[in-house]
Amino acid sequence: MGRREEPAWAKGTVGLLAARERGYVDRQFQNRLTVTRSMIDRLGLETELNGHMGCVNCLEWNHDGSVLASASDDLHVILWDPYRYKQLHNIATGHTGNIFSVKFLSPDLIATCAADGTVRARSICGGAPLLECSCHCGRVKRLAVAPHNPHLIWSAGEDGLILQHDLRTSHRCTSANVLVNLLNHLGRYAEAKCVSVNPRRPYQLAVGANDLYVRLYDTRMIKLSKLQQVQSAGTRVAWERANVRCARAGAGDPDMNIPRAAVTYYAPGHLSIEPNEHNFPKKATTYVAFSHDGNELLVNLGSEQIYLFDINHGRRPVLVESFIIQHNHAYRAGEAREPSPEPEPQQPLPESVRALKERANELVNAGNYAAAVELYNAALGACPNHAILYSNRAAALMRRGWSGDTYAAIKDCYRAIKLDSGHVKSHFRLAKGLMDLKRAREAHECLLYFKDKFPRHASSHAVFLLQKDINVALDTVETQADEASSSAPGEAEENQPTSVLERQLRPAAIDYTQRFLGHCNTTTDIKEASFLGPDANYIAAGSDDGSMFIWCRRTGNIVRCLRGDESIVNCVQLHPAACLLATSGIEPCVRLWSPRPEDGVEEPRVVVDAGSAAHENQRRMRSDPFEAMLLNISFAGADRDLHSPACRAS
Repeated sequence: MGRREEPAWAKGTVGLLAARERGYVDRQFQNRLTVTRSMIDRLGLETELNGHMGCVNCLEWNHDGSVLASASDDLHVILWDPYRYKQLHNIATGHTGNIFSVKFLSPDLIATCAADGTVRARSICGGAPLLECSCHCGRVKRLAVAPHNPHLIWSAGEDGLILQHDLRTSHRCTSANVLVNLLNHLGRYAEAKCVSVNPRRPYQLAVGANDLYVRLYDTRMIKLSKLQQVQSAGTRVAWERANVRCARAGAGDPDMNIPRAAVTYYAPGHLSIEPNEHNFPKKATTYVAFSHDGNELLVNLGSEQIYLFDINHGRRPVLVESFIIQHNHAYRAGEAREPSPEPEPQQPLPESVRALKERANELVNAGNYAAAVELYNAALGACPNHAILYSNRAAALMRRGWSGDTYAAIKDCYRAIKLDSGHVKSHFRLAKGLMDLKRAREAHECLLYFKDKFPRHASSHAVFLLQKDINVALDTVETQADEASSSAPGEAEENQPTSVLERQLRPAAIDYTQRFLGHCNTTTDIKEASFLGPDANYIAAGSDDGSMFIWCRRTGNIVRCLRGDESIVNCVQLHPAACLLATSGIEPCVRLWSPRPEDGVEEPRVVVDAGSAAHENQRRMRSDPFEAMLLNISFAGADRDLHSPACRAS
């Protein structure tokens, strides 16, 4: 997972005492005690900051957390004192469209971008602006700045461009400042939605677009390019995008400024292996964030879930592992096969984990698969090296049937097989899961391996039924392949809207290592997801149902759900050094959340049944837009305004 595990002696009080002797006590205390489970369990509303006249689309803390910046559809940026709950500055930015991102460049400098297509940088105290850039010809959705380099700004726009701005030089819109032109690779409808800089390796830039892929660029290998401009002012914007900037859409870089080695793609495996990339609903990456140590990438994928990627040791999605292919190849060739080594005996489960497993099994038998998955998650968080836990969770996931559950079950089956190669149920569930994904060829390979490895079970009724389904599906696939081969040669290549480099990189996309389910992200395209604390033990994100969800990073379970907005929560940002969260959304206010006193008073904004809320959100994400609107209304109650929010961001 890209995170170094500390030995047992280094944890707890002993570890903190040892750290004090080595002079590391400040860092150790900050990492472990900034955000703890006790604090999360007591999290409640501290105050509301009122001052904006429109939706608050972005929040940003300064480096020490002494100032919170918020920007809104009202075209103003307000700087708040988060401890005294008062306004420090109310800045008229000069933008003429909704502000989508605000960043601190230094204690006295801020940068903003907006729907008017401009990027601006200015001093908090006024004076001449440092930057007024109108290079984009579409809405600019997100800015990124490097922690220790206040001179550089990256902007992501819906015109498909990632621009690099250097405040040390005078800006001209005809200068060479295009870092990435997504139009060259994705086609004329490419849009950049978000961008983020690795805090430990500032040369790594993560970009999210209006598709399911996150692109990680090594900027050291990319040369800035110059974008062709229309000379006559007043004929720009829509015409320019349609006729000038899209002239080479999907044809690749004219200057070859992005070599293949300069970019790596990341995508959830169940989506990247799907041959039809036009599935409803359309996917778009609404937010990307690096972990504090720079080794992991958190992605909020619109109309989908939140995913965690290991950028150092991630692997591509695998449906059939090589050991199965090699075994079946030897079977078909009639070669003698070496007997599989005997698996090492599994250690007995601790009593507490065994109790969790038994309760989860009872829930599966009762048909409550979502609750069973949560218990298996907790058991695996405490005891991650037992095959039976992975296999049982795989069975529960396939029956729950949320988005991506079947693929996650396949991954669990492989983990179980790796721990115990003789676990019969894991092998069979693997073939069953592949068939549920409509991957008949892969399911056939796995079932062939199963029948040869476990001949005693090869004649069972369940195996017979699965083989029958596979045979029918294989016949259908062969018929469709024959029909496809009769089409005109080269027709597929001519209709291909993406560049050669794009077609090479998508199949090589790295798969996720963990996912977080329960929120809904379908209505706005600025919804964030944040690591909580330097150790990133918790994940937080807003939702279309007006809630803020917090997950345990290790188990993926929801640990807290709070009502953060009457309509939609878009932004969740943690204070740099304290357990103080700022959230905002459709309402024109900013809310601060902190651990409340242990005085027995219930937090009124807690969503008590987070499981039911998560279940409704999964329904909402799989429904059509009209049905989703009705679900949003019914979830909020009869008093909800039937009209959509006027300041909705997308």
